[in-house]
Amino acid sequence: MHELQALGKQLVELPAKQLVDIPLSEKTRDAIVAARSFKHGAIRRQLQYIGSLMPKEDEDAIRIMLYKLQQPHKDEVRAFHQLEQWRDQLLLGDQDLLNELAIKFENFDRQHIRQLIRNAKKEQEQNKPPKSARLLFKYLTEMQGK
Repeated sequence: MHELQALGKQLVELPAKQLVDIPLSEKTRDAIVAARSFKHGAIRRQLQYIGSLMPKEDEDAIRIMLYKLQQPHKDEVRAFHQLEQWRDQLLLGDQDLLNELAIKFENFDRQHIRQLIRNAKKEQEQNKPPKSARLLFKYLTEMQGK
């Protein structure tokens, strides 16, 4: 039952636009929508109620739709972390990565990247805001997006 309550809690936390795509009975959907307006103890009781309604629902179909709705976000986060890692490695002077990125991206401007790296290192030494590091991240993001 706790597993079904946890599933119900995930559904309560979904944005309304995404909840529409989940295959639910009207009674369960109404209970989920109502739970969003409750506070503390009432939300706990409502989640228990939703958990009691969940056995009547197609749990597998709900989990599949939740996975499909959450997967694009996970992919974005994974790509974001990859870009952060590239930026950090470039700032540490990883020439192999620089060469790898030059091969991977057609319009990769080595000179511009090296200038951003130099400026970022100077800013770091002088305890200035990391403007160039942000610009480097933005440039890598643009390259990834193309």
